[in-house]
Amino acid sequence: MRHISLLLVTLFMTACSAVDIVDSREQSALQKAGFEQSQLSLHEGGELNYWQAGEGKTVLLIHGFGGTAVTSWQQVMLELSQDYRVIAPDLAWFGQSVSNGKPSLATQSQAIMQLIDSLDLDKVNVVGISYGGFVTFDLMINEPKVDKAVLLASPGVLFSDNALLQMNQRFEVDDPSDIFVPETPKQMRRLLDATFVDFPWYPGFIDARIFDKYFADYLDEKRQLIEGLPADRDRIAANISVDSLPPSVLIWGENDKVFPLSSGIQLADYLTAPIVVIPQGAHGISNDYPEIISQTIRAFVQ
Repeated sequence: MRHISLLLVTLFMTACSAVDIVDSREQSALQKAGFEQSQLSLHEGGELNYWQAGEGKTVLLIHGFGGTAVTSWQQVMLELSQDYRVIAPDLAWFGQSVSNGKPSLATQSQAIMQLIDSLDLDKVNVVGISYGGFVTFDLMINEPKVDKAVLLASPGVLFSDNALLQMNQRFEVDDPSDIFVPETPKQMRRLLDATFVDFPWYPGFIDARIFDKYFADYLDEKRQLIEGLPADRDRIAANISVDSLPPSVLIWGENDKVFPLSSGIQLADYLTAPIVVIPQGAHGISNDYPEIISQTIRAFVQ
């Protein structure tokens, strides 16, 4: 919510200036802490944008749908980089990353694997929230360099067709892409209100600028990512061996509307993993509770 608080400070500026100033401040804070921004040319064409800083064990942070590395993880990045090597990429078709591959979870995972190889990483602790948790789950199976995994508000292979239907009913839509791929600032606002705790009100012109900057690009590719998740889930489920997965811990908000806590408890039982429940937390816990997230990651990695 720090990103939003900074935004409110700039309300008397133009919409364009307000959003861009907040984004610039977030990135400047990262640069002052030693973070460098780089791009990796992908084998299939396109580029993966990523930030990195720090030394020690590697912590790879993977953001959720609609976010970027900076908007999802900035405070966690600042905290963890004091003791770890922190790497935070923009997923393909988000932020400054794009791939010429087919929009799918597999394409996202393969791009992250290319990043791991290009940086010559030995062991990686992967942290993923929401959609980023699906990418993390895929990496747990297919990337042998994953040492430990932290899954935030992401149900993995246990996200059934019935759970999809119930989610549609909660949001009163016909298709999941209607939730996660907003086509207007109003639809975006519905998603943000459901994602964060007490998401603040601000004028409609700010909504429009946030939509243009963070949501409006690559709508077709983003729909394909959402529509392909059931097939990706089935692919992962067909190749999974729970006993061979790396150790994991789950973090969940008590009042998550997107993926209810019951999904987290079910996944924790499935993985025989501990689960940290944040009282009154919603879905966007990396923004709402960065201190708790950082402390949990730190304790688990150590």
